[in-house]
Amino acid sequence: MQRYLQLFLNFYHVFSPGEYVALAGARLDGAEMHACGLATHFVQLNRLPLLEESLKKVDTSNPFALCGIIDQFSHQPSLKENSSLNRLEMINKCFSKRTVEEIIYALEQETSNSADEWVAATIQSLKKASPTSLKISLRSIREGRTQTIGECLRREYRMVCHVMRGDFSRDFFEGCRAILLDKDRNPKWMPPRLEQVHDAAVEQYFSKIDDPQWEDLNLPARRSHGRNIESKL
Repeated sequence: MQRYLQLFLNFYHVFSPGEYVALAGARLDGAEMHACGLATHFVQLNRLPLLEESLKKVDTSNPFALCGIIDQFSHQPSLKENSSLNRLEMINKCFSKRTVEEIIYALEQETSNSADEWVAATIQSLKKASPTSLKISLRSIREGRTQTIGECLRREYRMVCHVMRGDFSRDFFEGCRAILLDKDRNPKWMPPRLEQVHDAAVEQYFSKIDDPQWEDLNLPARRSHGRNIESKL
């Protein structure tokens, strides 16, 4: 099942690359990570040794001071011509829809107006994925926008535990079989269709596991520096 970074994913109906990355399993390079807010700085490889030496001389853990040093070695990278993030208008338009079904429908509507191969490839990727995985991913990515990092980690932990236990679906194991074991790349998802994955089934993945051998995630208290970090996803 698809994995993805879960941060403070803001701008629910305005800026939707988070949904795109999560559902389509898109891979981002450094420039794309910086553009969408998952990375705060971009430092070229040949300047990393200089940055490392500068950080070694610092005698403070103040995040503003550290950011100021990194700023001296970072620069604004350019997106590649074929980057998905050059299609932000289309991504925002389609992936801000309420359900996975509506997202796919919106993309299919775009195919009648555009010959862009990216649209067709994205539709194909979504239709090949586990319907259950798509729906729990969309639910999770949107819940994360209103949660702290601790709440995000706890939610993700519960999701992964349910997936690994196979409590509600065996799709994770079926995906491993099709990709890693038999390598037929023809997984048989259950249920096989998006409309068969109901809200009640999705809700189960976010519940605390009622099993003493599977403890819930308990995080230590974290001291805040009073600095809010927001992702553009």
